[in-house]
Amino acid sequence: QVQLVESGGGLVQAGGSLRLSCAASGRTFSIYAMGWFRQAPGTEREFVAGIIWSGSGISYSDSVKGRFTISSDYAKNTVTLQMNSLKPEDTAVYYCAANRGRITSDHRQYDYWGQGTQVTVSS
Repeated sequence: QVQLVESGGGLVQAGGSLRLSCAASGRTFSIYAMGWFRQAPGTEREFVAGIIWSGSGISYSDSVKGRFTISSDYAKNTVTLQMNSLKPEDTAVYYCAANRGRITSDHRQYDYWGQGTQVTVSS
């Protein structure tokens, strides 16, 4: 079993920055890939960024490329999402997810999920 806890969400003005963190505990040795997803009201859960746990591979959605950066600290069992140049369209609940398989944009294929943290970007 793996537990994931997100932190760092909040309210920020457009153009500002936030840093989200995800702390993993439990049987973290079973994790191969981790990802960040977001879900806005009335929408399906959307892939944001993913990373191979060791840091050997990274993937971003087109909407966040150049603005967001995902990184991992394998020794500390943490994954971070640095979000810069935030836009109102980034407003959503952000979820950390872990997968025993590869990076994928399909949220249905992830094995473990955090509780989510709200990010609100005002105009």
